Formats: sequence, C-alpha cells, structure tokens
Amino acid sequence: MIPDSFIQDLLARIDIVELVDAYVPLKKAGGNYAACCPFHNEKTPSFTVSPAKQFYHCFGCGAHGSAIGFVMEYQGIGFVDAVRELAGRLGMSVPEDSSPQAAPHSETRQLTEVMARAAAWYKEQLRHSPRAIEYCKKRGLSGEIAARFGIGYAPDGWQNLQAIFPDYDTPLLKHAGLIIDNDAGRRYDRFRDRLMIPIINPKGDIIAFGGRIIDQGEPKYLNSPETPLFEKGRELFGLPQARQALREKNIAIVTEGYMDVIALAQNGVGNAVATLGTATTPTHVQKLLRQVDRIVFCFDGDTAGRKAAWRALENALEMLADNKSIGFVLLPPEHDPDSYIRDHGKAEFERLVTQATPLSDFLLRELALRCDLTSAEGRAQLIYEAKPLLLKLPTPLLRLQLVKRLAEASGFSQGEVERLCELKSYATPAPARAKRSPPSLARNLLRLILHKPSLAAGLPAALLPDTPERPALLRLKACLENSGGASNYALLREQLRGQPEESLIETAAAELLDLPFDEDEADAEFHATLEKLKGSADMRRFAELQMKAQQFGVAGLSAEEKQAYIQFLTRKPPATP
Repeated sequence: MIPDSFIQDLLARIDIVELVDAYVPLKKAGGNYAACCPFHNEKTPSFTVSPAKQFYHCFGCGAHGSAIGFVMEYQGIGFVDAVRELAGRLGMSVPEDSSPQAAPHSETRQLTEVMARAAAWYKEQLRHSPRAIEYCKKRGLSGEIAARFGIGYAPDGWQNLQAIFPDYDTPLLKHAGLIIDNDAGRRYDRFRDRLMIPIINPKGDIIAFGGRIIDQGEPKYLNSPETPLFEKGRELFGLPQARQALREKNIAIVTEGYMDVIALAQNGVGNAVATLGTATTPTHVQKLLRQVDRIVFCFDGDTAGRKAAWRALENALEMLADNKSIGFVLLPPEHDPDSYIRDHGKAEFERLVTQATPLSDFLLRELALRCDLTSAEGRAQLIYEAKPLLLKLPTPLLRLQLVKRLAEASGFSQGEVERLCELKSYATPAPARAKRSPPSLARNLLRLILHKPSLAAGLPAALLPDTPERPALLRLKACLENSGGASNYALLREQLRGQPEESLIETAAAELLDLPFDEDEADAEFHATLEKLKGSADMRRFAELQMKAQQFGVAGLSAEEKQAYIQFLTRKPPATP
C-alpha cells in the first residue's frame, strides 16, 4: 500500500499541464488548456486541463481525473504503476506502507488489490507450466501478446490461492469472485486448470477474469461472477489495450469472446473488443461510440451468432446518431474471428470489416427472412415487426431512409408506414430551450468545497438537506479530516477513487472549469449559503410543527416541539431563501 502522504506529495509536485502536453499538444483557452481528447475520436476540442485545479475533463466522453488518472487511462496501466511512472519522472522513490496503522482502504480498493495479486500469481504460474505454454503456442500466441493481455494460468487443485492469501477465509476473496463456498461450507478456488485472462476496466484496474479450459471439458469458458467491481453489461474486454488502435482507425470491432480479441491482436488487428458472457448492451454501444464513429459486430455465422447479432442491433438502435454507423459481419458457420484470421490472414479479415453489411440492410434482411413478402399478411407482419425498432431510433435521417425502404418492400405508402408505426412528423419544430435553473444550495456548497477543500471543515452535517449531494459533501468532509487538510481537488480526487460518490463529484468539479472563484469570494459565498440552508431548515421545521399542531392540536406536541413551535410563533418565521 502506498501511503496517502506520498500521493499528496507527488501530486503537489507534478504539473498536469506539463504532463498532458507531453502526450497531447495543448492550447491556451482562457484560464485553462484545451485539446482534442486522447481518449475518443473528435474533431472539435472538448478536452480541458485546469492548471489551477490540477485535473482534466473531457466534455465529450466524460474522461476525468488527476495526473495519476491521466497516466492510468492513457497507458492502460493500474494505479500503482501510474504512481511509479510519475514518481520516476520526478526522481522520487515510492515507499510501501505495510504498518497496521496505515489508513484502511475502501472495499473497492481492497478488492482491486486482491485481484492484482491474484493476476500476478497466475502470470507466474504460466511460466512454470509447460502444458499451458504449449497450449498458448498451439493457439499462435506470442510472449509479447501474452504479456500485453496479462495472460496467466490457474493450476489444477482446490485451494492453490492459499499460497498468496494465507487468510483464505477472508470475505474479500469471495467478494472478488476468486473462490466459491459450497453447500457444505467448504471453500475452494473458482478457477482451476485454466488459462487466465484478466479483464481490465478503463482505469487500468483488474476487475475480473476469464478462464479458458486447456483440454476438453465444460464449461469451455468461465468468467468471474458479477461483483462490486464487475458488471458484465458495462464492461468490454480488451478496451484498454485497443485504445490506441481505436483512435487510429476510428472503428471498433466487437466480437463474442476474449480469445477472438487476443487472436486478432496477435495477427495485427488491434481495434477489437469483446462482450463478456452477455449480449451487447446499450451501455457497451454508448461507451464505444464515444471513442469511434463506426462499430462493426463480427460474430460466428451459426444460429447463435445470428441471434447475438440481432440482439446487438436491437440494443444499438437507441444509441445511434446520424454521424455514427454500425455494420455486421457474419462469418462462415465453421469459423469464428480467431480461426478466420488464422486461416485467411489480416488483409482478408479487414476486407470483411470494410465491406460489413450496414445496419439498415441487416435489419431489413433479417425482418424479410421472418415474413412472407409475397402475401398481404407477410407484408403487414413486416411493418408490425419493424415498428418497435423504428421507435427506438433517435436518428431522423436513418429512420426516414428505413421508412422509405419499408414502404417499397411492403407496398404501403411512406405516409402510411409513418402512421402505422406511430412516428412523429420529421418536420416537428425543435422544442424550446429550457431555462437554466440555478444550482441548489447543496450543489453550490459542493462546488465551493471542490474549489477550496478547506471549507469542508466548517460543514455542519445536520444542516445538509436530503439531496444527492449530501453523501458527496459528507464524503469530502471525511476525506479532508483523514488527510489532515487536502490543499486542492487533485489530492481529494485520488482519495475518492472507487467511492460511490466519485461520479457526482467529478461532474461538479467539471462545472468549476467555467467558474473562476476568488478565494475571499468563496469564503463569503460558503457562509452565505450555510445561512440560507439554516433558513430553509427553519422553514421546514416550522411547517412540520404547524401541520402537526393543526392535526392534533398544540396538546399533541411534545414538550420540546411545543417550545420550538412557540418560539417560531413569537418571532417572524424566516423568509424563504
């Protein structure tokens, strides 16, 4: 464990503008710096770096963090490696704090450390298993690719992980998905005699494993269960490793299995990712379309592959934009991407990707296969099947094209298809822009504390209303107390890593980029906001007491409530702020 004091010292010495500029040329933009985002493909700069606050934020894809977070995301490495990388730049030596007095980590941080230790042990076991090494060679995997994807090996045996986790009964191992408790209460390793492939999130943390059996047996593939770290519907295998290729090619190839991704990378196709034992979800599509303008789904051509492609289409529709595109490649039934690229080579595989069936063609072709277009009933069924898909599409231009083609195929007019599918007119005027409401008092407190963290020391928890900002404000107050007074947002940010309030705090911090607070003004506004909160709390309390008195009479109030009610009545109730 790296001491928090070292993290604070490191972030105090590093200049995030200088760091980011070494990777991505920055241009001055007011008090900040801007560039095209290095984490997704864009033509207009939406990536902003704040020298005053020492953090970056992309208004396009939402990437956000400190200097440590930038190195993690750009290089696809974990927290500890990123700290070592930055410390090396500054000539600092990274200490390890293993004392019992070390500040306890959150469960999320503890789980990521458990997974990292397990991954390192699996990698070591691969080096000592001739059988596993031979299997990798048979699959055509080089040592370089094995290292890039962190491939390891889980030996056969029931409790091998006890070698690195002497406290084998700790609940953390079960929460991480590494062990199983059977009905008799016996505990054993989940992964045994399998090639181990780490699943890494965009921040570089290992959050799960995929295990591929080496010989014959079932199940062929075994994934980690869903855990506090791992949610299948949100994660894509190979995304950190593919980041550079995605930027260069502006195309993401989505496959069904992690061995497909690894085989494609081995053969020079680095822009592939895979879903993890689940169908493609809208979140998967949204995550990729933030980084590229085109997705190509490449699945096996068997019945299961066609079903997976159709599910991907259904879940991709609502995430489409008119400047994005999606295509489909269904391989011959005897092939998957792994076998196809090994048999036919990179050039032939990339030709298939280039000539992928457009989403509109795939949609209409699959619908036509379900309907007998030679009969009136079949043509009616075509429109019936198409209706829910058209209603999902947020893109008017593509929807219009599909309506025209459905009209041609069904014999209905374009207007009739629109009416039958209950589509709104394409000429509807844009809705009036909603007026921007001022931030709530709690939101304003959150932004002020992120601007000047020392203000959190004066935050009265009892005054905070029950809003989404309340847990975030209390978390910031606790972080400040634990750190002895963090001096800026970047230092706080690293203490927030993995906490439930992390996302809300990131969003509020991004709002600061356009709000140049003065130090003295921040103090004055903080205290003024607290006064308004106190007034609001008094108003709420008075209203509660008044309602109770009206319902049960003054005699129905407790002695304490009666005293408070009389005090409200004998002075003018506070005005609504």
